[in-house]
Parts: sequence; structure tokens; C-alpha cells
Amino acid sequence: MLSVENLTYTYPEGTEAVRGVDFAIEQGEIFGFLGPSGAGKSTTQKVLIRLLRGFQGQITVLGKPLNEWDDSYYEQVGVAFELPNHYQKLTALENLSLFRTLYSGDTRDPAELLEMVGLAADADTRLSQFSKGMQMRLNFVRALIHQPDLLFLDEPTTGLDPVNGQKIKEILRQQKEEGRTIFLTTHDMTVADQICDRVAFIVDGEITLIDSPRNLRLQHGQRRVRVEYHQDGTSSPAQHAEFPLDGLADSDHFLNILRTNRIETIHTQEATLEDIFIQTTGRSLT
Repeated sequence: MLSVENLTYTYPEGTEAVRGVDFAIEQGEIFGFLGPSGAGKSTTQKVLIRLLRGFQGQITVLGKPLNEWDDSYYEQVGVAFELPNHYQKLTALENLSLFRTLYSGDTRDPAELLEMVGLAADADTRLSQFSKGMQMRLNFVRALIHQPDLLFLDEPTTGLDPVNGQKIKEILRQQKEEGRTIFLTTHDMTVADQICDRVAFIVDGEITLIDSPRNLRLQHGQRRVRVEYHQDGTSSPAQHAEFPLDGLADSDHFLNILRTNRIETIHTQEATLEDIFIQTTGRSLT
């Protein structure tokens, strides 16, 4: 669906924002581009959506070199920027109806899209009266209106409460099930862990690691089990013990804890994506 080889981009004032980046995304994949502010995430995305020209390297999208696409490119891709950009004097429905007219192919019903993200009751409200979270949700569904094959999303859950953030993630999973490909830039490792098939870590314009969240957790987590328990089944303060995962069934101490105490929690010592990012890059996400 998308292939990037040796992508380099330098801004006119001389700042090299992206340095020799390589990655490929398969059809129907949710690909997370993860890194702190200033890492090169948004620059890479702006190159891919043709807002920035003059890059070095080779980029192929939908089987065609990016430089060979004309404006029909935007019939195939959908874009949701990190900062909403709407006509503030128009209503939500008027905004979607206006953008709908820009496409020559089949489009989705704006009212259906507003319902999808819980904005149906605000369809006739001017955008100037929308909160940031409401504008973010409208921004998101605007990218879906022409049913694109490829979605570019920049921090799609920023500013959303947990309920609406979960709603956006469910919609993304549905888009994937329908065969669409999603390129997602974020610094929210929880979002990436929950919905991405693969993630790439980018720092200072360079990709340091690409793999699935599951593989990364297995590679960088500790093969240990932590048990929290109340001794002898009482309400005494919780105690804890850790055991190697290998040979766990043969550990008499572990089995004795299970048999004679009230268990509070038991889980493997998996690393989070944020832990792994810091461990492998030496950088935080802030």
C-alpha cells in the first residue's frame, strides 16, 4: 500500500527533520509512527500527503510513485490533522456537506458520520460553539467522508475523553476490518498498543525500531510472574513475590502461595511500549 525508502527531508532554513527513513505498510494494516514532539512524525506525514515537496528518497503509494500523482491522489487518501481546521461560522452538518462536494466518487452521508461519533444532536450547531473534543471528532469523520483506501491520522485521540477516545479506536478497528490502511502518528503509547498492528519508533528524524507491539513486549519484558497476596487468607497488608516464568509449575513456593493465601493479583512482568521506547531510544515521549 505504501513504501518509503531512504526518505530525507530538510526544511529551507536548513533543519534536517527526517534522515534516511525506510518502512512499508501493507493493505489493511494499522501502522503507528511513534515519537516525541519534534521527532519527525508530522514532517514525514506531511511529505506523504504532499503538503511538503522537495524530499529525497523514493515513495510509492498505491503502486505509483508519489511524485507522479496528481490531485486525484486526494480521492484515494483521507487526512485528519492534529489541529482541527473547519469553517467556524458553519454548522457541523454544513461543514461535512461542503467537503463532501469536493470529491467526484461516492461519499458517505454526513448525518451518518455525525451519528457515528456522537455529534448527531449537534449537527446544526455552529463550529464556533464546539469544544476542542467535538471539533476533533468532526475532524476525524471528515477524513472518512469519501471512503478512502488510505488514512493519514495525526494524534486522532488528542483532547478526547476516555469514552470518545474509545469510540474513535473502535471506528479505526472497523475501518481496518473493511480493508483500509491506516498510518497513525502519535506520542500516546497506550493508543498505539491497543490498535496498531506494527509500530515504528522515530527519534531525531531516524527510525530506531519497527515491530508489532506484542513482539516488542515479549522481547523487552521480563519472563517473571508477580503475585500479590494476603497471607493465610487474612485482611493483612498485601505481600508480593516474584518467580521466573520458566519452570513455574515446579515451584513449590509459588504453588504454596496459591494454596494457602488469598490472591490479590497475579500477572507477568510485561514492559509497556513507553518503557520499551525509553529503553531502546534513551528518550522520553515528552
